[in-house]
Amino acid sequence: MWNLTTLGREVSGCGISGIIHRKGEPISGQMIIKSICCQYERGNGLGAGFAAYGIYPDFKDYYALHVMAQSKEALEKVEDFLQRRTFLTFQEPIPTRKVKTIHNPPLFKRYFVKPRVEGEESCGLFAEEEQMVQIVMEINEKIEGAYVISSGKNMGAFKGVGFPDEIAEFFRVDEYRAYIWTAHNRFPTNTPGWWGGAHPFTLLDWSIVHNGEISSYGTNRRYLELFGYKCTLLTDTEVVAYALDLLIRKLGLPLELACKAMAPPFWMEIDEMEEEERELYSALRILYGGAVLNGPFAILFAYNGGLVGLNDRVKLRPLVAASKGDLYFMGSEEAAIRSICPDPERVWAPKAGEPVIIEMEEGAIPNQKSYLKVRPKEVREDALRIRSIPLSLFTS
Repeated sequence: MWNLTTLGREVSGCGISGIIHRKGEPISGQMIIKSICCQYERGNGLGAGFAAYGIYPDFKDYYALHVMAQSKEALEKVEDFLQRRTFLTFQEPIPTRKVKTIHNPPLFKRYFVKPRVEGEESCGLFAEEEQMVQIVMEINEKIEGAYVISSGKNMGAFKGVGFPDEIAEFFRVDEYRAYIWTAHNRFPTNTPGWWGGAHPFTLLDWSIVHNGEISSYGTNRRYLELFGYKCTLLTDTEVVAYALDLLIRKLGLPLELACKAMAPPFWMEIDEMEEEERELYSALRILYGGAVLNGPFAILFAYNGGLVGLNDRVKLRPLVAASKGDLYFMGSEEAAIRSICPDPERVWAPKAGEPVIIEMEEGAIPNQKSYLKVRPKEVREDALRIRSIPLSLFTS
Protein backbone atom coordinates (compact mmCIF):
# COMPACT_ATOMS: atom_id res chain seq x y z
CA MET A 1 0.00 0.00 0.00
CA TRP A 2 1.07 3.59 -0.60
CA ASN A 3 1.98 5.39 2.59
CA LEU A 4 -0.58 8.20 2.84
CA THR A 5 -0.03 10.66 5.68
CA THR A 6 -2.37 13.48 6.64
CA LEU A 7 -1.55 16.58 8.64
CA GLY A 8 -3.21 19.42 10.48
CA ARG A 9 -3.71 22.59 8.50
CA GLU A 10 -0.93 25.13 7.95
CA VAL A 11 -2.33 27.94 5.84
CA SER A 12 0.94 29.59 4.82
CA GLY A 13 3.02 26.54 3.91
CA CYS A 14 4.66 25.48 0.63
CA GLY A 15 7.46 27.17 -1.28
CA ILE A 16 7.91 27.51 -5.05
CA SER A 17 10.83 28.55 -7.24
CA GLY A 18 11.39 28.87 -10.97
CA ILE A 19 14.21 29.89 -13.32
CA ILE A 20 14.26 30.38 -17.11
CA HIS A 21 16.99 31.45 -19.52
CA ARG A 22 15.40 33.23 -22.47
CA LYS A 23 18.14 32.15 -24.89
CA GLY A 24 17.96 28.51 -23.84
CA GLU A 25 21.34 28.30 -22.13
CA PRO A 26 21.60 25.42 -19.62
CA ILE A 27 21.31 26.14 -15.90
CA SER A 28 22.83 23.81 -13.31
CA GLY A 29 20.48 21.92 -11.04
CA GLN A 30 22.52 23.23 -8.13
CA MET A 31 21.01 26.66 -8.68
CA ILE A 32 17.38 25.56 -8.31
CA ILE A 33 18.28 23.36 -5.33
CA LYS A 34 19.81 26.36 -3.55
CA SER A 35 16.76 28.51 -4.30
CA ILE A 36 14.14 26.06 -3.04
CA CYS A 37 16.21 25.06 0.00
CA CYS A 38 16.26 28.74 1.00
CA GLN A 39 12.54 28.19 1.70
CA TYR A 40 13.11 25.14 3.88
CA GLU A 41 10.69 26.21 6.61
CA ARG A 42 7.84 26.26 4.08
CA GLY A 43 7.82 22.46 3.95
CA ASN A 44 7.56 19.66 6.46
CA GLY A 45 9.27 16.77 4.71
CA LEU A 46 6.10 15.31 3.15
CA GLY A 47 6.78 16.39 -0.39
CA ALA A 48 9.22 18.12 -2.71
CA GLY A 49 10.04 18.02 -6.38
CA PHE A 50 11.62 19.50 -9.48
CA ALA A 51 10.79 19.85 -13.17
CA ALA A 52 13.59 20.30 -15.70
CA TYR A 53 13.42 21.20 -19.41
CA GLY A 54 16.09 20.36 -21.98
CA ILE A 55 17.57 17.39 -20.11
CA TYR A 56 17.12 14.75 -22.85
CA PRO A 57 18.66 16.25 -26.03
CA ASP A 58 19.44 12.80 -27.46
CA PHE A 59 15.71 11.92 -27.31
CA LYS A 60 14.28 15.40 -27.86
CA ASP A 61 11.62 14.18 -30.32
CA TYR A 62 10.29 11.45 -28.02
CA TYR A 63 7.92 11.72 -25.07
CA ALA A 64 9.85 10.97 -21.89
CA LEU A 65 7.57 9.03 -19.55
CA HIS A 66 8.77 9.08 -15.94
CA VAL A 67 6.93 6.24 -14.22
CA MET A 68 6.66 5.63 -10.48
CA ALA A 69 5.68 2.09 -9.46
CA GLN A 70 4.96 0.30 -6.22
CA SER A 71 6.28 -3.04 -7.49
CA LYS A 72 8.09 -4.77 -10.35
CA GLU A 73 4.77 -6.33 -11.33
CA ALA A 74 3.25 -2.87 -11.81
CA LEU A 75 6.22 -1.83 -13.97
CA GLU A 76 5.84 -4.95 -16.08
CA LYS A 77 2.20 -4.09 -16.70
CA VAL A 78 3.20 -0.56 -17.72
CA GLU A 79 5.81 -1.94 -20.11
CA ASP A 80 3.35 -4.38 -21.66
CA PHE A 81 0.88 -1.51 -22.12
CA LEU A 82 3.54 0.72 -23.70
CA GLN A 83 4.62 -2.05 -26.09
CA ARG A 84 1.05 -2.22 -27.37
CA ARG A 85 0.29 1.49 -27.48
CA THR A 86 3.60 3.16 -28.34
CA PHE A 87 6.84 2.82 -30.25
CA LEU A 88 9.23 2.31 -27.35
CA THR A 89 12.70 3.50 -28.31
CA PHE A 90 14.65 3.35 -25.04
CA GLN A 91 14.07 2.63 -21.37
CA GLU A 92 16.13 2.67 -18.19
CA PRO A 93 15.80 3.09 -14.42
CA ILE A 94 15.93 6.75 -13.37
CA PRO A 95 19.30 7.17 -11.62
CA THR A 96 18.99 7.65 -7.86
CA ARG A 97 21.21 7.75 -4.79
CA LYS A 98 20.63 6.21 -1.40
CA VAL A 99 19.51 8.82 1.14
CA LYS A 100 19.45 7.96 4.86
CA THR A 101 16.17 9.75 5.48
CA ILE A 102 14.30 8.17 2.54
CA HIS A 103 13.00 4.69 3.30
CA ASN A 104 11.32 2.22 0.92
CA PRO A 105 10.92 4.58 -2.06
CA PRO A 106 8.91 3.48 -5.09
CA LEU A 107 10.61 2.22 -8.24
CA PHE A 108 11.32 4.84 -10.91
CA LYS A 109 11.89 4.21 -14.59
CA ARG A 110 11.85 6.34 -17.73
CA TYR A 111 10.62 5.38 -21.19
CA PHE A 112 11.14 7.32 -24.44
CA VAL A 113 8.18 6.71 -26.72
CA LYS A 114 6.03 7.87 -29.59
CA PRO A 115 2.34 6.94 -29.65
CA ARG A 116 0.92 4.57 -32.24
CA VAL A 117 -1.50 6.91 -34.01
CA GLU A 118 -3.40 5.35 -36.90
CA GLY A 119 -6.10 6.27 -39.38
CA GLU A 120 -7.03 9.49 -41.14
CA GLU A 121 -6.58 11.50 -37.95
CA SER A 122 -3.01 10.29 -37.44
CA CYS A 123 -1.36 13.37 -38.90
CA GLY A 124 -0.27 16.31 -36.83
CA LEU A 125 1.01 17.13 -33.39
CA PHE A 126 -2.48 17.48 -31.91
CA ALA A 127 -3.43 13.86 -32.68
CA GLU A 128 -0.11 12.66 -31.27
CA GLU A 129 -0.56 14.66 -28.07
CA GLU A 130 -4.16 13.45 -27.69
CA GLN A 131 -2.92 9.88 -27.82
CA MET A 132 -0.27 10.59 -25.19
CA VAL A 133 -2.85 12.16 -22.89
CA GLN A 134 -5.01 9.04 -23.19
CA ILE A 135 -2.02 6.80 -22.51
CA VAL A 136 -1.17 8.74 -19.34
CA MET A 137 -4.78 8.70 -18.15
CA GLU A 138 -5.14 4.95 -18.73
CA ILE A 139 -1.94 4.06 -16.90
CA ASN A 140 -2.80 6.25 -13.91
CA GLU A 141 -6.37 5.00 -13.70
CA LYS A 142 -6.13 1.31 -14.65
CA ILE A 143 -2.70 -0.02 -13.68
CA GLU A 144 -2.74 -0.41 -9.93
CA GLY A 145 0.40 0.81 -8.20
CA ALA A 146 1.80 2.73 -11.18
CA TYR A 147 1.67 6.42 -12.08
CA VAL A 148 3.13 8.55 -14.85
CA ILE A 149 4.70 11.54 -13.11
CA SER A 150 5.79 13.33 -16.31
CA SER A 151 5.21 12.81 -20.02
CA GLY A 152 6.66 15.71 -22.01
CA LYS A 153 9.33 15.92 -24.68
CA ASN A 154 12.86 16.72 -23.52
CA MET A 155 11.72 17.30 -19.93
CA GLY A 156 11.07 15.38 -16.76
CA ALA A 157 9.72 15.65 -13.21
CA PHE A 158 11.50 14.31 -10.13
CA LYS A 159 9.42 14.26 -6.96
CA GLY A 160 8.68 12.38 -3.76
CA VAL A 161 8.23 12.41 0.00
CA GLY A 162 11.04 14.34 1.67
CA PHE A 163 12.53 17.80 2.04
CA PRO A 164 13.83 19.38 -1.20
CA ASP A 165 17.49 18.70 -0.45
CA GLU A 166 16.65 15.04 0.20
CA ILE A 167 14.65 14.65 -3.02
CA ALA A 168 17.38 16.48 -4.95
CA GLU A 169 20.00 14.11 -3.52
CA PHE A 170 17.83 11.05 -4.19
CA PHE A 171 17.25 11.92 -7.86
CA ARG A 172 20.74 13.41 -8.41
CA VAL A 173 19.21 16.70 -9.54
CA ASP A 174 22.58 18.43 -9.22
CA GLU A 175 23.80 16.40 -12.22
CA TYR A 176 21.18 17.80 -14.62
CA ARG A 177 21.36 21.03 -16.62
CA ALA A 178 18.18 22.60 -17.95
CA TYR A 179 17.02 25.84 -19.57
CA ILE A 180 13.88 25.95 -17.38
CA TRP A 181 13.59 24.75 -13.78
CA THR A 182 10.72 24.73 -11.34
CA ALA A 183 10.83 23.44 -7.77
CA HIS A 184 8.49 22.90 -4.83
CA ASN A 185 8.73 22.39 -1.07
CA ARG A 186 5.43 20.96 0.17
CA PHE A 187 3.44 21.39 3.35
CA PRO A 188 0.25 19.34 2.77
CA THR A 189 -2.87 20.97 4.18
CA ASN A 190 -5.96 18.97 3.23
CA THR A 191 -4.55 16.30 0.91
CA PRO A 192 -2.24 13.34 1.59
CA GLY A 193 1.53 13.59 1.72
CA TRP A 194 2.64 10.75 -0.58
CA TRP A 195 5.04 10.19 -3.47
CA GLY A 196 2.50 10.73 -6.24
CA GLY A 197 1.00 13.75 -4.47
CA ALA A 198 4.24 15.72 -4.41
CA HIS A 199 4.64 18.57 -6.88
CA PRO A 200 5.22 19.19 -9.78
CA PHE A 201 2.07 17.89 -11.43
CA THR A 202 2.44 17.41 -15.15
CA LEU A 203 0.76 16.48 -18.41
CA LEU A 204 2.66 16.45 -21.70
CA ASP A 205 5.16 19.27 -21.26
CA TRP A 206 3.04 21.25 -18.78
CA SER A 207 4.39 21.24 -15.22
CA ILE A 208 2.77 22.93 -12.23
CA VAL A 209 4.03 23.84 -8.75
CA HIS A 210 1.58 25.43 -6.34
CA ASN A 211 1.46 27.13 -2.96
CA GLY A 212 -2.02 27.28 -1.46
CA GLU A 213 -5.28 25.42 -1.76
CA ILE A 214 -7.69 24.88 -4.67
CA SER A 215 -11.00 25.01 -2.83
CA SER A 216 -12.87 24.64 -6.14
CA TYR A 217 -11.25 21.22 -6.70
CA GLY A 218 -14.59 19.36 -6.82
CA THR A 219 -16.07 21.69 -9.42
CA ASN A 220 -12.85 21.76 -11.46
CA ARG A 221 -12.56 17.98 -11.36
CA ARG A 222 -16.13 17.40 -12.58
CA TYR A 223 -15.62 19.94 -15.37
CA LEU A 224 -12.37 18.35 -16.54
CA GLU A 225 -13.82 14.84 -16.45
CA LEU A 226 -16.35 15.97 -19.07
CA PHE A 227 -13.35 16.26 -21.42
CA GLY A 228 -11.86 12.88 -20.53
CA TYR A 229 -9.32 13.85 -17.88
CA LYS A 230 -8.95 11.54 -14.87
CA CYS A 231 -7.88 12.95 -11.49
CA THR A 232 -6.15 10.07 -9.70
CA LEU A 233 -3.29 11.62 -7.70
CA LEU A 234 -5.28 12.63 -4.58
CA THR A 235 -4.13 16.26 -4.59
CA ASP A 236 -6.01 19.43 -5.53
CA THR A 237 -3.18 20.83 -7.67
CA GLU A 238 -3.62 18.08 -10.26
CA VAL A 239 -6.61 19.92 -11.75
CA VAL A 240 -4.46 22.95 -12.63
CA ALA A 241 -2.24 20.92 -14.99
CA TYR A 242 -5.28 19.49 -16.77
CA ALA A 243 -7.07 22.86 -16.91
CA LEU A 244 -4.07 24.41 -18.64
CA ASP A 245 -3.94 21.58 -21.16
CA LEU A 246 -7.65 21.94 -21.85
CA LEU A 247 -7.80 25.73 -22.14
CA ILE A 248 -4.58 26.31 -24.08
CA ARG A 249 -3.77 23.19 -26.09
CA LYS A 250 -7.28 21.85 -26.77
CA LEU A 251 -9.47 24.96 -26.79
CA GLY A 252 -6.84 27.31 -28.21
CA LEU A 253 -6.90 30.16 -25.71
CA PRO A 254 -3.74 32.26 -25.66
CA LEU A 255 -1.79 32.19 -22.41
CA GLU A 256 -3.02 35.45 -20.96
CA LEU A 257 -6.68 34.68 -21.60
CA ALA A 258 -6.25 31.18 -20.18
CA CYS A 259 -4.82 32.73 -17.01
CA LYS A 260 -7.76 35.14 -16.90
CA ALA A 261 -10.15 32.21 -17.30
CA MET A 262 -8.60 30.51 -14.26
CA ALA A 263 -8.27 33.72 -12.20
CA PRO A 264 -10.90 36.03 -13.74
CA PRO A 265 -11.97 39.49 -12.62
CA PHE A 266 -14.91 39.60 -10.21
CA TRP A 267 -18.31 40.30 -11.75
CA MET A 268 -18.42 43.72 -10.07
CA GLU A 269 -15.18 44.58 -11.86
CA ILE A 270 -16.49 43.29 -15.18
CA ASP A 271 -19.62 45.44 -14.82
CA GLU A 272 -17.40 48.56 -14.71
CA MET A 273 -15.48 47.72 -17.92
CA GLU A 274 -15.97 49.24 -21.36
CA GLU A 275 -18.37 47.26 -23.58
CA GLU A 276 -15.82 45.34 -25.68
CA GLU A 277 -13.77 44.32 -22.66
CA ARG A 278 -16.92 43.53 -20.67
CA GLU A 279 -18.11 41.16 -23.41
CA LEU A 280 -14.73 39.42 -23.49
CA TYR A 281 -14.52 38.75 -19.76
CA SER A 282 -18.19 37.84 -19.53
CA ALA A 283 -17.57 35.21 -22.19
CA LEU A 284 -14.55 33.86 -20.34
CA ARG A 285 -16.49 33.50 -17.10
CA ILE A 286 -19.51 31.87 -18.72
CA LEU A 287 -17.77 29.61 -21.24
CA TYR A 288 -15.00 28.42 -18.94
CA GLY A 289 -16.61 28.77 -15.52
CA GLY A 290 -15.68 25.21 -14.60
CA ALA A 291 -11.98 26.13 -14.91
CA VAL A 292 -12.10 29.03 -12.43
CA LEU A 293 -9.71 28.32 -9.57
CA ASN A 294 -11.01 29.44 -6.19
CA GLY A 295 -9.02 29.57 -3.00
CA PRO A 296 -5.60 31.01 -2.15
CA PHE A 297 -2.89 30.14 -4.63
CA ALA A 298 0.37 31.12 -6.22
CA ILE A 299 1.41 28.86 -9.08
CA LEU A 300 4.32 28.54 -11.46
CA PHE A 301 3.79 26.58 -14.63
CA ALA A 302 6.26 25.81 -17.37
CA TYR A 303 6.26 24.34 -20.88
CA ASN A 304 8.79 23.91 -23.70
CA GLY A 305 9.32 27.58 -24.32
CA GLY A 306 8.12 29.49 -21.28
CA LEU A 307 7.58 30.03 -17.57
CA VAL A 308 4.46 31.67 -16.09
CA GLY A 309 3.60 32.87 -12.58
CA LEU A 310 0.02 33.49 -11.46
CA ASN A 311 -1.68 34.52 -8.21
CA ASP A 312 -5.28 34.13 -7.16
CA ARG A 313 -7.66 37.06 -7.62
CA VAL A 314 -7.01 38.45 -4.12
CA LYS A 315 -3.28 37.56 -3.88
CA LEU A 316 -3.61 35.43 -0.75
CA ARG A 317 -0.25 33.76 -1.40
CA PRO A 318 3.10 35.47 -2.03
CA LEU A 319 4.77 35.56 -5.44
CA VAL A 320 7.88 37.55 -6.41
CA ALA A 321 9.62 37.88 -9.78
CA ALA A 322 13.04 39.19 -10.79
CA SER A 323 15.33 39.41 -13.78
CA LYS A 324 18.98 39.85 -14.68
CA GLY A 325 19.93 39.83 -18.34
CA ASP A 326 18.34 36.79 -19.99
CA LEU A 327 17.68 35.05 -16.67
CA TYR A 328 14.25 35.39 -15.05
CA PHE A 329 13.36 34.15 -11.58
CA MET A 330 10.11 33.57 -9.69
CA GLY A 331 9.50 32.38 -6.16
CA SER A 332 7.50 32.57 -2.97
CA GLU A 333 10.11 34.85 -1.41
CA GLU A 334 12.59 37.42 -2.63
CA ALA A 335 15.22 35.69 -0.48
CA ALA A 336 14.89 32.57 -2.64
CA ILE A 337 15.81 34.67 -5.68
CA ARG A 338 18.62 36.65 -4.07
CA SER A 339 20.19 33.44 -2.77
CA ILE A 340 21.07 32.61 -6.40
CA CYS A 341 21.06 36.12 -7.92
CA PRO A 342 22.27 38.61 -5.29
CA ASP A 343 22.00 41.67 -7.57
CA PRO A 344 18.96 41.35 -9.87
CA GLU A 345 18.30 44.23 -12.25
CA ARG A 346 14.58 44.24 -11.47
CA VAL A 347 12.42 42.79 -8.67
CA TRP A 348 8.63 43.05 -8.59
CA ALA A 349 5.55 41.50 -6.99
CA PRO A 350 2.86 40.63 -9.56
CA LYS A 351 -0.63 41.96 -8.87
CA ALA A 352 -3.51 39.67 -7.98
CA GLY A 353 -4.69 37.68 -10.98
CA GLU A 354 -2.07 39.24 -13.29
CA PRO A 355 0.18 36.61 -14.93
CA VAL A 356 3.92 37.01 -15.38
CA ILE A 357 4.68 35.39 -18.76
CA ILE A 358 8.28 34.85 -19.81
CA GLU A 359 8.82 33.13 -23.16
CA MET A 360 12.13 32.22 -24.75
CA GLU A 361 13.47 33.95 -27.81
CA GLU A 362 12.13 32.39 -31.00
CA GLY A 363 14.21 29.42 -32.13
CA ALA A 364 16.08 29.10 -28.84
CA ILE A 365 15.30 25.41 -28.26
CA PRO A 366 14.06 22.30 -30.13
CA ASN A 367 10.29 21.66 -30.21
CA GLN A 368 9.74 25.18 -28.91
CA LYS A 369 6.18 26.32 -28.26
CA SER A 370 4.62 29.73 -27.90
CA TYR A 371 1.12 30.42 -26.63
CA LEU A 372 1.05 34.23 -26.86
CA LYS A 373 -1.15 34.45 -29.96
CA VAL A 374 -4.04 36.78 -29.17
CA ARG A 375 -7.54 35.82 -30.27
CA PRO A 376 -9.96 37.87 -28.13
CA LYS A 377 -12.09 38.53 -31.24
CA GLU A 378 -13.30 34.92 -31.33
CA VAL A 379 -14.00 34.93 -27.60
CA ARG A 380 -16.00 38.15 -27.94
CA GLU A 381 -17.98 36.55 -30.77
CA ASP A 382 -18.81 33.73 -28.37
CA ALA A 383 -19.95 36.39 -25.93
CA LEU A 384 -22.27 37.92 -28.52
CA ARG A 385 -23.86 34.52 -29.15
CA ILE A 386 -24.27 34.00 -25.43
CA ARG A 387 -26.09 37.32 -25.03
CA SER A 388 -29.16 35.82 -26.73
CA ILE A 389 -29.32 32.99 -24.17
CA PRO A 390 -31.28 33.68 -20.96
CA LEU A 391 -28.86 34.31 -18.10
CA SER A 392 -31.02 32.10 -15.88
CA LEU A 393 -29.61 29.06 -17.69
CA PHE A 394 -26.21 29.85 -16.20
CA THR A 395 -27.32 31.03 -12.74
CA SER A 396 -30.11 28.60 -11.81
